[in-house]
Amino acid sequence: MNDLTSDIGHQTSDFSNTPKAQGYTFPAEWAKHEATWLSWPHKEASWPGKIETIYEPYCLFIKAVAKGEKVRINVKDEAMKAFAVSQLEKVEADLSQIEFYFNESNDAWCRDHGPAFVVKGNEKAVVDWGYNAWGDKYPPYDLDDVIPTKIAKHFNLPLFTPDIVMEGGSVEFNGAGTILTSEACLLNENRNPHLNKEQIESYLKEFYGAEQVLWVGDGIVGDDTDGHIDDITRFVNEDTVLTVVESNPLDENYLLLQENLERLKKMTLLDGRKLNIIELPMPSPVIYEDTRLPASYANFYIANAAVIVPTFKDVNDKIALEIIQKAFPDRDVIGIDSTDIIWGLGSFHCLSQQEPAV
Repeated sequence: MNDLTSDIGHQTSDFSNTPKAQGYTFPAEWAKHEATWLSWPHKEASWPGKIETIYEPYCLFIKAVAKGEKVRINVKDEAMKAFAVSQLEKVEADLSQIEFYFNESNDAWCRDHGPAFVVKGNEKAVVDWGYNAWGDKYPPYDLDDVIPTKIAKHFNLPLFTPDIVMEGGSVEFNGAGTILTSEACLLNENRNPHLNKEQIESYLKEFYGAEQVLWVGDGIVGDDTDGHIDDITRFVNEDTVLTVVESNPLDENYLLLQENLERLKKMTLLDGRKLNIIELPMPSPVIYEDTRLPASYANFYIANAAVIVPTFKDVNDKIALEIIQKAFPDRDVIGIDSTDIIWGLGSFHCLSQQEPAV
């Protein structure tokens, strides 16, 4: 195991044995996958009164991903596996492409608690960031927190443990040295109060093998993660982003998304290029039990064979799908109704974590 020893509270840490120091990088999501990791949904409190309704769209998502890669699902035991298989059979998913691993979880949000795979040539390693359920909002999370280490040990992969809190949904990658993230999330005192912005950037660069961190401001209303980037702005190639904008000036997302757009317009990549910015609409507000939900078309997942996009029975669904299809001409863009899944305050990208092929 490769452990980082850090002098907390000081500006410098011992970064001599990090993924970056060893030549590893975190590939862009559109790079070829070996598999997609999921943690089977089972926590009633995440979808109160609705959990039974999410299995069909969730399994349709798995079916679409499995057409181009393995799907590896964390389950508690044989009973949960059997239930998962029964649900997957209902949508006629290709079970030969689906594998189950007995890694018990607290919840389903594998983007945030799952392994971060870094690569170097034909080698692969796992980064196991600390996980505290978005600032200790939803304890317990002890089972989720150890899943990456369990997976690394199972596959006999090198393991890096930064020992700071970081979630996969809070970072976005262009595969060419640049990370995009949000101040609202990573600078929140409920994550790493002992670290300043410069120190957090150092951890991101060292453990993801990057050269540059770019920051937007706030996240969308209703996002209990304090502003994950995967609900706001996504790279679709090295210099192009899709970013959500709100057309209604009276909507509470309007100003904050305009401010993020202005920031994006001022950003430059490592080679000096400006970002190519494609605007993506927001759906009309999705409200359930008087709660505004973080519905966003930006929470799509880029799989080998498809890009799977959450839809919301909204007039903008078709427009968003067309925009995303133009951004990914080499993949099928598939919309799957996420109206029930979003009651859990996340969608397909939040639920999944890619394992790159090497």
